Amino acid sequence: MKRLAPLTGALLLAGTLLGGCGLQPMYAGGGSGAVARGLSAIEVSAIEGRAGWLVRNALVDKLDEPASGAARYRLDVRLDDKLEGFALLSDDTISRERRTLRARFQLVDLSSGKIMLDDSVGSDAGIDVVSSDYATIAAEQTALENLSKDVADRILTSLSLRLRESAGDGR
Repeated sequence: MKRLAPLTGALLLAGTLLGGCGLQPMYAGGGSGAVARGLSAIEVSAIEGRAGWLVRNALVDKLDEPASGAARYRLDVRLDDKLEGFALLSDDTISRERRTLRARFQLVDLSSGKIMLDDSVGSDAGIDVVSSDYATIAAEQTALENLSKDVADRILTSLSLRLRESAGDGR
C-alpha cells in the first residue's frame, strides 16, 4: 500500500497539470461525440489494387461505414506502392528490399462537394531477401498487409483531427 501512495499522487498531479494545458480527448462524448459521429458518416470509395483492397478493408473495419445513402462524407484514396531492392552483395544479388506505401486522400463533403481535407500519409518496411523465393514473397506480402493497416490508422488519425477541428468551428 505504501508503494501505491506516491504513484497515486503522481497520477493526480499529472491529471491536474494536463487539464490546464488545453489537451482535450479526441473522442470526447464517446459514440455520440462529434468525431465518432463524423467518422461513422464516412463512405470509403473503392481503391485500386491489392494494397487498395487491404487499405479499404482496414478503413471500413474501423470506420463502421454508414448504411447506403446515409453518408455525409466520401473518402477518396490513391495509393503508391513501391518495392525497391538495395544492399547488393558482391555477386550483384539483392539482400534487402524496401516496401513503401504512400496514400494521398481527400475527404469530400457530399452535400456541397467541398474538399474538407486533402492530405497524404505513408509508411515503409524493410524486408530481408533470403535464398527461398517463397519466403521472400511471403515476407513481401506480410509487409504489404502490415503497411496497409498502418496507413489506414494514419488516415483515421488525420480524419479524426480534421473532424474535431470542424466540430470546434461549429461546421
